[in-house]
Amino acid sequence: MKGTLVRRRVLAGVAVAALALTGCSGDGDDAGNGGTEGSEYSNLSGSLKATGASFPAAYYQEVITAFKEEAPKLEITYNATGSGTGKKDFGANLNDFAGTDSLVKDTDGPTPGSFLYVPTVAAPITVSYNLSGVDKLQLSASTLAKIFSRTVKSWDAAEIKADNPGVNLPAKNITVVHRSDGSGTTNNFTKYLNAAAKEDWALGSGDTVKWAADTQGGEKNTGVANLIKQGDGAIGYVDLSDAEASGLKFAAIKNKDGKYVAASVKGATAALAGATVKDDVSYDPLNAAGADTYPITAPTFLLVRAKYDDAAKKENVLGFVKYLLSDDGQALAEEVGFAPLPADLKAKALAQLDKVG
Repeated sequence: MKGTLVRRRVLAGVAVAALALTGCSGDGDDAGNGGTEGSEYSNLSGSLKATGASFPAAYYQEVITAFKEEAPKLEITYNATGSGTGKKDFGANLNDFAGTDSLVKDTDGPTPGSFLYVPTVAAPITVSYNLSGVDKLQLSASTLAKIFSRTVKSWDAAEIKADNPGVNLPAKNITVVHRSDGSGTTNNFTKYLNAAAKEDWALGSGDTVKWAADTQGGEKNTGVANLIKQGDGAIGYVDLSDAEASGLKFAAIKNKDGKYVAASVKGATAALAGATVKDDVSYDPLNAAGADTYPITAPTFLLVRAKYDDAAKKENVLGFVKYLLSDDGQALAEEVGFAPLPADLKAKALAQLDKVG
């Protein structure tokens, strides 16, 4: 699976570098003759433009590519700009739907009542690091909070040693790497620290926070991954898909039940089982209970419009999102490091589509 993951992520990286994730068909006659025989989506046509979170971009590309077989006359482009930009674009009517890992605030752009949350998948946010001679690392929430708030600055600090008995930790400075753009990954990572280590975390949570001046910022998850990879002593937060594609090492994190658990789809699935789901179908698997739970498991959503003035646009958006939430669409998640939705949450996500006018 890992070889497949890396191959697929290389393709995704090319698309993101071009600022577009697209489902494109060849020039052959087959694409013009309708989709898979008997497909309910084969009559969809036109184009859809989406922007937003880089966190789920690998998964969305997989779905877009697969959906092209079902709806070859519909072109879908997903531009992985980050959650903050995706929400702003949505509020300015610059996209047809948006990807976000964080909830919409009053200052983000979309107005209350103009959108619906549609859950899609969940995934671990890894705590990736680059430290020569240390291949295994485990960290508690308290230690994490101290590292990222810069009250712990050396790899041989007492707090890190306490989490890693018997590990030879070097007296090397820690370089903290974070997102430089408005990011749902930042929002969920800091939200986790705020919940799990409130006494040791003073930076709050949000798509952006005021990081210390001696930290480094990278654009998108790929930018953070690249900075970590380049710097011995570096540590940062990266989604599982990009961390594995970049060959990064990542720490096991102490969960609510006191168990150190490494980031994995299995750990994210366990977190989803304990997720809090609100009336608007926003859901929160962060810091969920359970011995097998990976505690920094982040949600991700699509924002769809509560009403589309263009009937064809509405049909295209609903068709794509319905496919994404289908068994076929959800089956693609694990291949690129994401956990599919449990049946009850998937049913609630699908019910959101019935509300679109």
